[in-house]
Amino acid sequence: MGQKKLIRFAELNTFPNVLQYPEGIKGKWNRFFKNDNPITLELACGKGEYAVGLGQLYPQKNFIGVDQKGNRIWVGAKKALQQRLHNVAFLRIQIDRVNEYFDTNEVSEIWITFPDPQLRTGKSKKRLTHPKFLRLYQQILVPGGLIHLKTDSPDLYRFTRLVIEWYNCKLKQDIDDVYKDNSTSDDLKIKTHYESLDIAGSNRIHYLKFCLPEILPDKTKDKELQEFLKEYEAK
Repeated sequence: MGQKKLIRFAELNTFPNVLQYPEGIKGKWNRFFKNDNPITLELACGKGEYAVGLGQLYPQKNFIGVDQKGNRIWVGAKKALQQRLHNVAFLRIQIDRVNEYFDTNEVSEIWITFPDPQLRTGKSKKRLTHPKFLRLYQQILVPGGLIHLKTDSPDLYRFTRLVIEWYNCKLKQDIDDVYKDNSTSDDLKIKTHYESLDIAGSNRIHYLKFCLPEILPDKTKDKELQEFLKEYEAK
């Protein structure tokens, strides 16, 4: 590990807005923030541009960037401290354990911004909009809680639209090209480091906003989804 990373990891331990694999925090985030304001998560937050940006836009809401990479979290946490954003925090955990750190109805919204699209069909279960993850989100979201996906990957965009349809989710907004006109909302204008890289090479940003049904189809539906994806890939 490089010297720079070592310094950052040491600093993380001193940041009051960073929690690393904390014990006993589930159901107690209102105590951490010292208020009862709604909580929004940025999953796989990277450098936390969205957590910080949303924190600036909505001071009456709380935002938590969630990621496993401490070196990246350091960037967003440092900015939040410098800007005195007391409504922004960071949680260092694995995303597939998110339900261990938040209680039922403790989260109001979830943002998923430029996650790894996991393009191979064999890795589709790692996509953060796969029903495997939706079931985790359902355990912590308030009824009707919103999920936002912003991605430059047309594959992840199409996959998520398919999941929304197959799993009876309610689609609230579907934008195929976010920056096509000047009516883009302020929250969609926030740009992450990965957005600027345009890794997908599509020169287009996709956005989906949806909420989960009261009951998601069981895992037998997941097998149908996987078979469909295999057939689609073969074609």
